[in-house]
Amino acid sequence: MRFDPPLIPGRLERRYKRFLADVELDGRMETVHCPDPGSMLGLAEPGSRVWLSRSANPARKLPLTWELVEARGSLVGINTALANALVAEALEKKRIPELAGYGEMRREVAYGECSRIDFLLAGAGKAPCYVEVKSVTLARRPPVAEFPDSVTARGTRHLAELEARSRANERAVMLFLAQRADCEHLTIAGDIDPAYAQACAAAILAGVEVLAYACSISPHGIEIDRPIPFRPAARP
Repeated sequence: MRFDPPLIPGRLERRYKRFLADVELDGRMETVHCPDPGSMLGLAEPGSRVWLSRSANPARKLPLTWELVEARGSLVGINTALANALVAEALEKKRIPELAGYGEMRREVAYGECSRIDFLLAGAGKAPCYVEVKSVTLARRPPVAEFPDSVTARGTRHLAELEARSRANERAVMLFLAQRADCEHLTIAGDIDPAYAQACAAAILAGVEVLAYACSISPHGIEIDRPIPFRPAARP
């Protein structure tokens, strides 16, 4: 996925009210949209180098969106809304071998109790494959990526929905996408959200598959790069 037009570099002044950030651009301060609703642990330090996209929509109140941040010398994609688009692009290019062989891909399909699955894959002679995607930005101890970075009741519900699909003899996949290149494996941050860790363990026991992928990132673009091992429990 290319950033077009090119991203705009700046320096982070502060992030506040979850969806707002002040960024210094060429000596002036701009308020920009922050698309990461999580805690952004380690990613919102004042003075950090950041990169912004500009919307072509003249009606937008905040035309600039925070896309990347440099943390510990590595770039991190903080736009969680890009995760599904990156996965869709990778599926079309057959860059996720574990999910290859399906002729049909549908997005945001209603299922379970008031939920929507990110991707529903179908193919002749294959059971439906339900794929939930989570964007991962947390890495308190590189090269370990972690999810979640804050309590997520919604994420826990999604795991329960996947577990139900698996128990119904349908294929259910939890895909963690680390939008950073400095991680060698991924685990669950059970100290941050014990309920999510328990739900993940239960889902795995019920047959839910877990995949983890890292991205290659530059100010020019971002794409899914390589699979990384998943370790169910965080190290103490």
